[in-house]
Amino acid sequence: MPGLIGKKIGMTSLFDENGKNLPCTVIEAGPCVVTQVKSNETDGYEAVQIAFGEKKEKNVANQQVGHFKKAGTTPKEKTIEVDGFDNDAKLGDEISVSIFEEGEFVDVSGTSKGKGFQGVVKRHGFGGVGQATHGQHNRLRAPGSIGAGSDPSRVFKGTRMAGRMGGTKTMIENLRVLKVDSEKNILVVKGSVPGPKNSIVIITK
Repeated sequence: MPGLIGKKIGMTSLFDENGKNLPCTVIEAGPCVVTQVKSNETDGYEAVQIAFGEKKEKNVANQQVGHFKKAGTTPKEKTIEVDGFDNDAKLGDEISVSIFEEGEFVDVSGTSKGKGFQGVVKRHGFGGVGQATHGQHNRLRAPGSIGAGSDPSRVFKGTRMAGRMGGTKTMIENLRVLKVDSEKNILVVKGSVPGPKNSIVIITK
């Protein structure tokens, strides 16, 4: 599945032909440079490695600097492997946002916003224990019972409890492409995508 690396710019809204206001996300998608082409003969599988974003050479290992110079480009911030280009991509080629078309659907993955340590009400949508009556003055956001007593004498794995929330790899599927601007490398998709502003996202067909 061909794809691109991009940067989340922020959210805005567009009006469709019926005058309906659509919430959408603006992504700076590419251009990405092909930094390696993998084949069955040399690597055992076929894939294309693409890179996005600039990085200072002093912050990159010497091996990586040589890897990027082989492709005739400067050190990049993010690299991923994608497939589905059908041997069209060559080492050093530039892949732009023009691979996407308005009206098609894409999947966008990224790292969601970290929320820190949260309780069960915010993390799992619990309603709390009972109401603020009959002397229950501090139970409104409590998790309640978390298991049985002497049998099984333990808490089952996967029990929904308080803990760290967010900051995980998340994919939103089937987002409709509303606009493609090849000159400014801008991709506008309907709905929200994971992560804060200026975070790295991956767009795949």
